[in-house]
Amino acid sequence: MIKQVSVIGPNKSACTDEIYSLGIQLGQALAQRDLTIITGGMEGFMEAVFKGAHRYENYRKGSTIGILPFLEKERANPYCDVIIPSGIGFARNQLVVSAGDLLIAVGGGAGTLSEIAFAWQFNKRVICYKGLGGWSEKLAGLDLDNRKSNLLLEANSIPAILNILDNER
Repeated sequence: MIKQVSVIGPNKSACTDEIYSLGIQLGQALAQRDLTIITGGMEGFMEAVFKGAHRYENYRKGSTIGILPFLEKERANPYCDVIIPSGIGFARNQLVVSAGDLLIAVGGGAGTLSEIAFAWQFNKRVICYKGLGGWSEKLAGLDLDNRKSNLLLEANSIPAILNILDNER
């Protein structure tokens, strides 16, 4: 049963307006399903998802968890309800992945790629958004190697993401 979803994607430096807007819509849709949302807790797409969750009229306080790569809590985006300052740099990507029952990837560069690879190693399904570029689009529907299959699912809209989530629950 899906209760916690890790959402991964670009930080502020690579987050386009279109990706940010999608993040707000996605966050609100996840909050409507009463899911706990986990991200890397920084700006960009991660902030947008949490911002959207907070916009839901029946938002449940404590539903957004940010796992930071550094120790300074004040560097978290303002929509993090729970801030976990890891101090372990990029290794925190493994924590973001392992905390979710399932992942949603939108766009993304090297950090998102590492999280998708961790998800693959941990046998976790990743809903890869197709339509806004990045690693999520490049890997949507593919297998990373021949040892596993059907872990990287493809979705090209928020309703498609929600349909997959509903079928996983």
